[in-house]
Amino acid sequence: MPVRPVTLALAGVKIAFGTDAAVYPHGQNAKEFKYMVDAGMPPMYVLQAATTHAAELLHQSGKLGQLAPGFVGDVVAVPGDPLQDITLMQRVNFVMKDGVVYKQDGEAAR
Repeated sequence: MPVRPVTLALAGVKIAFGTDAAVYPHGQNAKEFKYMVDAGMPPMYVLQAATTHAAELLHQSGKLGQLAPGFVGDVVAVPGDPLQDITLMQRVNFVMKDGVVYKQDGEAAR
């Protein structure tokens, strides 16, 4: 019987987002948020899996995984609170990269 992700998380095992992009069409990886919650993981832990846990497992905690001065990363905006509805992570309103806001079409917002 496979071990459920929530069991691993509760046991202190760090779980991180990752992809080889071969298991589903490219650009669909935000569905993983819901899959992890459906498997029993709390939404906050799932968000950490995509940020701080991923940075730790890559040995990049000093420059990735959080919003802080000197850290590298993108910011995504979603239309609500993903802790209440994790599927909001599939509805990104914009991405901010290097201080520039990009809309769905990939163009910098003016």
